[in-house]
Amino acid sequence: MRFLQHVRLRRAAAGLLGSALLVPVLAACGSGSTGLSAAAAPTASASGSVPAAKLTVLAAASLTDVFKTMGAQYEKEHPGTKVTFSFAGSQELAAQVRQGAPADALVTADTKTMDGLKAETGTPTVIAKNELVIATAPGNPHKIDSLKDLSDPQLKVVLAAPEVPAGHYSQEVLDKQGITVKPVSLEPNVRAVLSKVELGEADAGLVYKTDTTATEGKVGAVGIPPDQNAIASYPAATLKAAKNAAASAAFVQWLSSPEAQKILQEAGFQQP
Repeated sequence: MRFLQHVRLRRAAAGLLGSALLVPVLAACGSGSTGLSAAAAPTASASGSVPAAKLTVLAAASLTDVFKTMGAQYEKEHPGTKVTFSFAGSQELAAQVRQGAPADALVTADTKTMDGLKAETGTPTVIAKNELVIATAPGNPHKIDSLKDLSDPQLKVVLAAPEVPAGHYSQEVLDKQGITVKPVSLEPNVRAVLSKVELGEADAGLVYKTDTTATEGKVGAVGIPPDQNAIASYPAATLKAAKNAAASAAFVQWLSSPEAQKILQEAGFQQP
């Protein structure tokens, strides 16, 4: 009998000890649905949502003006974060990524270039669209009315190189209409095409609508009918080699936010 009582007392003591040990564990788990303690939670910026960081974003040349505005807005909304952009033709940006250039995110002017970087990027999201126009000197002195006019051998026409998204889109719309154009030069990005027209070194060129909008009257723009035009898509993605993965993902996600979309549309970009 004494032996049985001794066993019962030991079992009761073990039960009380187990309950005492379980209480702090349950309290820690009950503090949040993730089960992470405060010490394990990521450090957030003053915005309270994403880590403060220095971000480097590789972006298509046609995003130069609008992204400068968007970068300033993002930094305002996320104190402690600094966004630096590197603008170039999408094919040049792709080469930089493959060569291991230090960067956190990438935005190209076509899905084809981005699709070729699946091993280096996260899942891309299209953040905007654009369309081509014919850039001319102010006032359109050569009376260019349509794509067909670009075949005039008397006109100095400049295009983006075929490997550049703007160059690919340009050739696509010209081929669709059976129009042959002999450009005086093929440029490494769409902003170089715009510059040639702006400086008077070319009479016309095919650029994005947003490029002519950003020039504040320094070039003219002749629209291209929708059934003859090409639509450019701008995908954005994080880079797997990013040093600031969480902050990079937050920036890419922000590009689709109402605030960012408003800035893009005010600059002439279309909704994705």
